[in-house]
Amino acid sequence: MSPVIVVTGTDTEVGKTVATAAIAAALEAAGRTVVAYKPVQTGVGRDDEGDMPFVRRAAGVPATDGVRLREPMAPVQAAAAEDRTLPSVGDQALAVRRLLTSADDVLVEGAGGLLVELDGAGATMADLAAHLDATVVVVVRAGLGTLNHTMLTLEALKARSLTVGGLIVGAYPADPGPIEAANVTHLRNRVGVPVIGVIPSGVGAMASEEFREAAPAWIAASDTLVARRPVR
Repeated sequence: MSPVIVVTGTDTEVGKTVATAAIAAALEAAGRTVVAYKPVQTGVGRDDEGDMPFVRRAAGVPATDGVRLREPMAPVQAAAAEDRTLPSVGDQALAVRRLLTSADDVLVEGAGGLLVELDGAGATMADLAAHLDATVVVVVRAGLGTLNHTMLTLEALKARSLTVGGLIVGAYPADPGPIEAANVTHLRNRVGVPVIGVIPSGVGAMASEEFREAAPAWIAASDTLVARRPVR
């Protein structure tokens, strides 16, 4: 079984980075050593933090970017705006494998959704997951539209025979309305993939020690992800 966990989402801004940090903290609390990696980080200037420094600070694990690009666009388009060539998905897979020499697990956070292209040949996060025989965790919204987006992503994963470790609700409001409550109930009972985490909104602002202490309660990573449960 692959020690690589790809964290993708049903869309951009669904809470992938906080979910990545929470999974890392939960796995570390279970006795695993973890490294986090983002193949392409877009929308960052010279002095902008980006996603991996947040994961490093919040979860207390090594975390790094592969490529950083200024424009807040999909990777291929952001690279074109700077006249840069992105590494192939095969090269990205080699970079992830190198990280495995120093960790039990590598968390790979995607850019946008599952089928966002990562290189000039049109290879996607799904292709990277296939290269690595990775377990894929899908971060989803709680609100309106999430059921359709979730099922589309799961269908794409199933069509590619990729292993799904579970769903994580990326940001669940403290005072959920009937839509959010009904959506999470549906995801738990009708999708056929376990909901392995529900992360409260706003936890990205927590102090690092508080985040690490709370994360195992949000994420069942130490149990469910190790099972590598596939979509049937």
